[in-house]
Amino acid sequence: MDIFGSLQSLGIEGGTFLMFAMLLGFLVSGIPLAYVTLLVALIFALGWFGPMVVPLITSRVFSFVSSFVFVSVPMFVLMAAILDRSGIARDLFDAMKLLGGRLRGGVAIQTIAVAVILAAMSGIIGGEVVLLGLVALPQMLRLGYDRNLAIGVVCAGGALGTMVPPSIVLIIYGLTANVSVGDLFTSAFVPGLMLAGFYVAYVLIRAYLNPAVAPIPEGPATPTAEKIRLLKGLILPLCVVAGVLGSIYGGIASVTEASAVGVAGVILSTILRGEFTLTLLKDAALQTLQTVGMIVWIGIGASALVGVFNLMGGIKFVSELITGISDNPTIILLFMMAILFVLGMFLDWVGIALLTMPIFVPIITQLGYDPVWFGVLFCMNMQVSFLSPPFGPAAFYLKSVAPPDISLGDIFKSLLPFIGLQILAVALLIAFPAITGH
Repeated sequence: MDIFGSLQSLGIEGGTFLMFAMLLGFLVSGIPLAYVTLLVALIFALGWFGPMVVPLITSRVFSFVSSFVFVSVPMFVLMAAILDRSGIARDLFDAMKLLGGRLRGGVAIQTIAVAVILAAMSGIIGGEVVLLGLVALPQMLRLGYDRNLAIGVVCAGGALGTMVPPSIVLIIYGLTANVSVGDLFTSAFVPGLMLAGFYVAYVLIRAYLNPAVAPIPEGPATPTAEKIRLLKGLILPLCVVAGVLGSIYGGIASVTEASAVGVAGVILSTILRGEFTLTLLKDAALQTLQTVGMIVWIGIGASALVGVFNLMGGIKFVSELITGISDNPTIILLFMMAILFVLGMFLDWVGIALLTMPIFVPIITQLGYDPVWFGVLFCMNMQVSFLSPPFGPAAFYLKSVAPPDISLGDIFKSLLPFIGLQILAVALLIAFPAITGH
């Protein structure tokens, strides 16, 4: 009996079910997502079509990894890695004391403001959550802030790196959906600030309803000389943000070129601050290799799997299934959001984007929606996945630097109000697409 083509006898319904079951089975066994997707892609390529189809898959993978925009991903990750190792974030946090001042909940608001600036500098969440966990969390706990509020602000603020341009999630979505990354950045700017605004409003409401959750710092007012010294900490980060986002929005540079401007800006900042060493650069480069290597491998695996699934006719089958749910486009859209929400509890965002977008984006276009708006909506949905149990990465990043008496359960419990705010932001983007300018 010929083993090649034997899987074809299952039909597309049985094949889709078996593929999903195998993915789930391998993932539960603890094999990394990148290897799981590659393995399943290979099994189905050989079992459905035979060896002749393998070159087709490799050409699909090549088109993914050879994209010019993809060069910006390691650049932005390198920016984040250098930021992690410099004192820029700590000085930025100190400078933001002037913003918080005597405001009730000021340190929490200061933390969110720092998170937005760091997000606009690097576009990646891991380093941000860890940085804020080391700098802001101990200060809030020392001042007597409610523990749940402090934890929630650090995690939710740190995750803004994926919403505020230059977000790596938007770059990967742009690559997968074949949409201009510059347009995505322009459209995501206001929703990103809106979400940060929700967090600030929540902190202020909590603080003024119950002053005990966010005490006002005691002590004398900051002298003018100290204020000027602190303000110096804002100059370099804001210059880097202006260089990256200004060059993109001003039409001076593409996203890829702007990412190089950002790396140059961060390296120059560390030189001016007297922090630059070859060890710092080497450690940052190794961390970048590790992170980008993971993204590339997941990308290769997911591209191969989607390529095989497409050849099987699976994408057409799943599209018909989704569009067959209702004649109402909004219900189809909400169903997609629900799928992304559930996948976000278990999978990495890179895998979700690369596995689902080749199926979802053509449906969205067919329904008459704008793929750029959907990209921002996807990004907002992924905000929820960073915080939601059982695998919310932001919670695990914070746990790695949080005091020992803070358990994972405490962190996830603290995140629930912020998850509610993220879901509200998703609902507003669906109800009022004009927020994105589309």
